Amino acid sequence: MSEMLVQGRRVAGEEILNIRRLISDHPGWSRRRISEVLCAEWNWRNGNGRLKDMATRTLLVKLEARGLIELPARRRLPSNRMTSRKVSGQNWGSTPVTGTLQEVGPLTVREVSTDSTARIRFAAALAEFHYLGYRGTVGENLQYTVTTESGRLLACLLFGSAAWKCKPRDGFIGWNPEQRQRNLHLLTDNTRFLILPFVQVPHLASWMQGRVLRHLSADWQSKYGHPILLVETFVERERFAGTSYKAANWLPLGSTAGRSRQDRRHTLQVPVKDVYVYPLVRRFREGLSA
Repeated sequence: MSEMLVQGRRVAGEEILNIRRLISDHPGWSRRRISEVLCAEWNWRNGNGRLKDMATRTLLVKLEARGLIELPARRRLPSNRMTSRKVSGQNWGSTPVTGTLQEVGPLTVREVSTDSTARIRFAAALAEFHYLGYRGTVGENLQYTVTTESGRLLACLLFGSAAWKCKPRDGFIGWNPEQRQRNLHLLTDNTRFLILPFVQVPHLASWMQGRVLRHLSADWQSKYGHPILLVETFVERERFAGTSYKAANWLPLGSTAGRSRQDRRHTLQVPVKDVYVYPLVRRFREGLSA
């Protein structure tokens, strides 16, 4: 059996046989126990040294889907935390926030993904006010808020997993499919950008972009053990002009084709989006093509 790449890990025929043997020798083990033991045997860790147990579990499920192994039956159905999550309501206040950046007073930009209280407010704001809504996020992500001196929430920025494929972006980087698969984790996508509707402060959007982008890679390194070299975002053309991204010196690369990645028959139309990127280091192409 030839070597294959599954869940970002190269798996050879000998490892498949070892997985089958582990399952056969321990018929009473759960899927969780199998993945934990296997992950420890592989010493498969992320950049911060934590064992990648969930990635191992996903790898096993993918191997089973390919007919290469047979896992024990699930002991309970997995819950879909994205659809079951209820985002609590918040009191946003009724007084408009207007004036210049200086007049609004000192603002605080903070990464809140590890702060449970701030994270609830973040989720509630996106769920209530962002046109795409919000049901949570999976994988590596950072969540930033902008608040006034009194603690009132003005804006939110969410960064998560980069798009698997994007023709304008991939051409701009100049990497091949293997390099993309190996280094995609060094990109992040600004998947949500929200200024709450009662906020009317000129230049706030570009100001907060600048503040966040200066700290994004270091914050990612601190949380996940690796840097970010390039940031991407997709702006729905019919809704927005991308003004704040242009003002913050993001680079326009073109647009998407207006098709979903689920559109195998080339019939499903989705909104065309303009693609923007922001390099965080000067020699980003070298790092992404390594």
